[in-house]
Amino acid sequence: MIRIKQYSGWKQYLIAILLVVITSSALYFFVDLIGYRVVALLLLLVVSLLAMLFDIFPVLVAAMLSALIWNYFFIPPTFTFHVGTPEDGLMFMMYFVVALINAVLTSKIREAEKKARDKEERERTVKLYNTLLNSLSHELRTPIATIIGSIDTILEHESQLSSDNRLALYKEIEKAGVRLNKQVENLLSMSRFEAGMIKPNLDWCDMNELVHRLIRNYKQHAENRLIIFEADEKLPLFLIDRGLIEQILNNIIDNAIKYTPDQSSITIEVLHKNNGCQFVICDSGPGFAEHELPFIFDRFYRLPETKAGGLGLGLSIAQSFTEILQGTIKVENRKEGGAKFTIDIPARSSQLTEITDE
Repeated sequence: MIRIKQYSGWKQYLIAILLVVITSSALYFFVDLIGYRVVALLLLLVVSLLAMLFDIFPVLVAAMLSALIWNYFFIPPTFTFHVGTPEDGLMFMMYFVVALINAVLTSKIREAEKKARDKEERERTVKLYNTLLNSLSHELRTPIATIIGSIDTILEHESQLSSDNRLALYKEIEKAGVRLNKQVENLLSMSRFEAGMIKPNLDWCDMNELVHRLIRNYKQHAENRLIIFEADEKLPLFLIDRGLIEQILNNIIDNAIKYTPDQSSITIEVLHKNNGCQFVICDSGPGFAEHELPFIFDRFYRLPETKAGGLGLGLSIAQSFTEILQGTIKVENRKEGGAKFTIDIPARSSQLTEITDE
């Protein structure tokens, strides 16, 4: 049920009274045409609408005011509170009672709906945190166990390990540390987003340089995937939040690495659209089943029967950060196979020479 929460108490009283008065004034000019009994029904309709929108006390005031106005201006003899016939007196009493009951019952229904919503919200929260704890128990424990196990092996068998074996263990520690760091970053990002602590910090950014730097960071952790990007030298600078863009792209690239086979490719394209910047990221993996596409950006959603790790937060955070930048993100399957992510971010653009002149 709709409820106007943005109005404070005194504003609700004012709006309710004004609406009853305005409606009564309009009906006064048509009373000879429609009759004062129809006027009662229309005023009761106004009170019912107010009961759906406002708190109970402003509605009770509106109900009593409408009853008094109907009696004084519409029930014969008019301009007096005297009721001419027993029939009209009974009708006036029925109107008054129905208006009050309507206000009270609607308030009770609204309270019951609120309790039901609160209960449903609590159940969702419990389910959400159970999912989070179950994911954490695996996703954080696994890299920690890898790090501890590798260090124990190095310490206990240092003299028996060859340099190649020792180097392989160091790489396992580094890989587990990177994985652990990404999971912690995603959890922190989710918490910051829910707390409303993330605000765009706009600055001029060279997208070619930003994407090249991301690719350099992935050289050791791309796991035999080839990341392809062809810089567009004509691409202007964009006034954008570099940090948020990096996290959006990082999470999508991480997702592509998880769900694509070895020796596959990931392509990144940056385009200048009329109102901003567009990123297109394609992979050559299996893509998504059509029934899974509506849930891809849901929090903690992971593809069923997948061996890929993760908390299921990466794409959800990418969507949240895109919305902070007032942009849009969508995913679709490519005809040639694989997934295609398209991110549109509205942003001012300018050539470097123009910024220098400024």
